[in-house]
Amino acid sequence: MTSALGRQTQVEAADESRLADASTRSDDGAAGTETADPLAPVSAVAAELLHRSDHERDLMRRAQADPTPQRRSEIIACRRANADALKSVVDRHGWPSADRVGAPASTAALMILLHAPDLDFQLSCRDLIAQATLDGRCPAVHLAYIADHCAVEQRLPQFYGTRVNPATLRPYPIRRPESLDERRRDVGLGPLEEQMEALRHGC
Repeated sequence: MTSALGRQTQVEAADESRLADASTRSDDGAAGTETADPLAPVSAVAAELLHRSDHERDLMRRAQADPTPQRRSEIIACRRANADALKSVVDRHGWPSADRVGAPASTAALMILLHAPDLDFQLSCRDLIAQATLDGRCPAVHLAYIADHCAVEQRLPQFYGTRVNPATLRPYPIRRPESLDERRRDVGLGPLEEQMEALRHGC
């Protein structure tokens, strides 16, 4: 039987894989752009974001294989440190959008944000990501993920069904479910049932 921590890390790993795939497939032009910002050390920022995201991913893999309280503590500490580092990046340079740091680093920044233990910070970055999406500097799927996350944390219905309760392996409540798959298609996500089927087979 899979432990609660094991299920949580499985759900989060599936989220990360799906988000990376959707970001790569995005056709809005932002995902593949790597224009350097002359006012920021873009390569150093990108490298740090990727390193931090990779480290957390490694801790999640270890927690799946060995779901102990120590593993949980390591993930919590890592996420706190990653959030602090991302706050510093945002304070200095704004949101690390795909056009500034490249698609992989921008996706890494979003994963760090989604796991940050600070809803106020997530809400402020959601607004930055929304503007970057409107400007064509981030793929729409990034906004979908952070918008759903913030809605669930505020106990509101989500829009795209990206947040899944690891205890039940069912999505948290969804606004206007009758048009959900259309909204998902608009941001580069497949039908919800495909997502749930893949998750059930992975857990």
